[in-house]
Amino acid sequence: MKILYGVPGEGMGHATRSKVIITHLLEQGHQVEVVSSARAYQFLNQAFPGLVHEIKGFHLAYRQAAVSKLGTALLTLKSAPENLHRNYERYRQLLASFSPEAVISDFESFTYFFAKQHGLPLISIDNMQVMSRCTLDIPVPRQERGSYAIARNIVRSKVPRSDYYLISSFFDAPVCKERTSLVPPIIRREILQAVPSVGRHVLVYQTSTSQANLVETLRQLPTEEFRVYGFNKEETHGNVQLKAFSEAGFIRDLASARAVVANGGFSLLSEAVYLRKPICSVPIAGQFEQFVNAAYVEKMGYGRHFDCFSADGLKAFLYDVERFRDRLQAYRQEGNTVLFAEVDRQLAALVPA
Repeated sequence: MKILYGVPGEGMGHATRSKVIITHLLEQGHQVEVVSSARAYQFLNQAFPGLVHEIKGFHLAYRQAAVSKLGTALLTLKSAPENLHRNYERYRQLLASFSPEAVISDFESFTYFFAKQHGLPLISIDNMQVMSRCTLDIPVPRQERGSYAIARNIVRSKVPRSDYYLISSFFDAPVCKERTSLVPPIIRREILQAVPSVGRHVLVYQTSTSQANLVETLRQLPTEEFRVYGFNKEETHGNVQLKAFSEAGFIRDLASARAVVANGGFSLLSEAVYLRKPICSVPIAGQFEQFVNAAYVEKMGYGRHFDCFSADGLKAFLYDVERFRDRLQAYRQEGNTVLFAEVDRQLAALVPA
């Protein structure tokens, strides 16, 4: 089967999990062409040379470690003419060189519109649709309600009227709409092959380098060892070791960590849960999806959720880290078996041989 696969460029989590599914599709004998942008394009193009088309995508603007709605809107308006021109050229090239029979979108708009324009079966695979197609069982604080309304409307409008929705999630959320299934998180092969252990260090992943007081805060816990990724530096500050990006090094440190401190990004939290690592989650302000993930980490007993990063919060988390580890032992996931079976089943149902 010929499949067009869309991956957004904002956030590398989309790219790493899409790589897992694209690899599976290719191994099943399907012909796959991919469209993506920014860093995700570069990553996927290295993994699948000759199969990936670069488009211009949507990007978030940040201000003081939070998403800037005004900055994002201005950035989108400024880049819109060039993006439309580039994407139209890619659209023409795809029509000339590839005739897909089905489309899969990981919260990506180009492939969604391509599918609708040509009447092609469309499968949505992402974690974001949990906000629209499932019933969330977490309290939404007053300060998050504005972000919740915006996020839910964006999710509803992103890939509406898809033929089927696969929602990846490390927590249970009852499905409330038809043509929808909840599946376990997409776990990359390197994590599946990792052998977890419990070391002395705490892994810290910081995606926003504007968190200026991170090192100083961690140094207030001198008896703990922290290995920090996200600043892309090799420096040591007492009990805090900043580490440059290395996929192999990061996975080793994650698999052997005592615990994990991170924002609310779905991919890392899912990998931490899979490896049974207690989590301290401090979501980026203004990203309701991260708030949901962090809130469910605490609800499931897998760790703690804090609105802001502080030494006192970290101490409270580490004090209970053994209790969180015990709760994580009950988590069950057989790799990507359920996910792959559901993808294969939906493709077969939507595009009969």
